[in-house]
Amino acid sequence: EKFDIVKKWGINTYKCTKQLISERFGRGSRTVDLELETQIELLRETKRKYECVLQLARALTNHFYSLVQTQHALGDAFADLSQKSPELQEEFGYNAETQKLLCKNGETLLGAVNFFVSSINTLVNKTMEDTLMTVKQYETARLEYDAYRTDLEELSMGPRDASTLCRLDAAQSQFQSHKDKYEKLRADVAIKLKFLEENKIKVMHKQLLLFHNAISAYFAGNQQQLEQTLKQFNIKLKTPGAEKPSWLEEQ
Repeated sequence: EKFDIVKKWGINTYKCTKQLISERFGRGSRTVDLELETQIELLRETKRKYECVLQLARALTNHFYSLVQTQHALGDAFADLSQKSPELQEEFGYNAETQKLLCKNGETLLGAVNFFVSSINTLVNKTMEDTLMTVKQYETARLEYDAYRTDLEELSMGPRDASTLCRLDAAQSQFQSHKDKYEKLRADVAIKLKFLEENKIKVMHKQLLLFHNAISAYFAGNQQQLEQTLKQFNIKLKTPGAEKPSWLEEQ
């Protein structure tokens, strides 16, 4: 049984390798679904661009986390000096309060940005990747389909003796099996691409609105609008002191 499995795998690998080399050197024909392959290439390009956005958003989170930590330390230093410098108590005091407020707003913004990063990460590395895994299966099935199609065509053009007819029947059966697999995966990919596009639009509409509203509110100094943005998207902040970089919990 193991020998048969290895033998079958070896024959399949040989046929597919032969087909692949033939295609690369322009000698073999290749089944092409132009519309589907255009959509697949667009998905790969979109994934690369979203990965760039994800990388930049993570960098922003890390830099801003460092800023908030610095503001927190600076506020503590001002508060300490306010108690120990009677002649500058008021000046150190209101600077300490300012840094404390900036730190609080910064933590709120970090919650929003972390939620944005988490959602984009899920979209890119789970949802898109799941579709691309099906695409890889489809591309393998396409190669196998063309390999067995070529094999059947070559046998069909040969002599029709008893031995060849037996091999022709086997080749026809294998071809039909790989054709069915190819067509099923092609349909699966088309459906997944359709649902992925719908899901991407839905997710990005929400996340881009969140990102814009949170960033705008923070840099406008609108604490109430910043907090309202987190409520709007059901984001809860963890208590400060949680490990870097996230204070958020998604409900």
